[in-house]
Amino acid sequence: MKLIIEQLLDQESLTQEGARDVMFQIMSGEYDDAQISGFLIALRCKGETSTEIAGFAQAMRDKMTKIDCVDNAIDMCGTGGDASGTFNISTAATFVVAGAGVPIAKHGNRSMTSKSGSADVLTALGINITLSPQKVSECIENIGLGFMFAPSLHPAMKYAMG
Repeated sequence: MKLIIEQLLDQESLTQEGARDVMFQIMSGEYDDAQISGFLIALRCKGETSTEIAGFAQAMRDKMTKIDCVDNAIDMCGTGGDASGTFNISTAATFVVAGAGVPIAKHGNRSMTSKSGSADVLTALGINITLSPQKVSECIENIGLGFMFAPSLHPAMKYAMG
């Protein structure tokens, strides 16, 4: 990690493969919080490139729990973590769009910086947010809407979230 941080501090961008590898290692628990913090600070100081973001996204896709889903389903994911205390519109929009007949795979989590995350809203409505990937898939297929609780489908993110 030291070499990667030095590279970033020298204003050198990571390749897509390099970005994928470092994120995969972070999500595998190979680095401690201090190392991850140093990496993120150096990356932010340099400025993220689209190539690096693509590599990070690939690592996340490689580590996520996959669900079988209808081909035309869309993910109604909110911004989350924007620290502006905004109203959770993505969950409300999910019900509107699903009500119009579009299959929805709603991805979300509990609130980090706002008053309520998607998981908080759905829990308050009495909806079970901890379904297995198979059950989420069945919900999307049978009723047109399934909630993908981030900690269940992205368990490796616990290393990145600290």
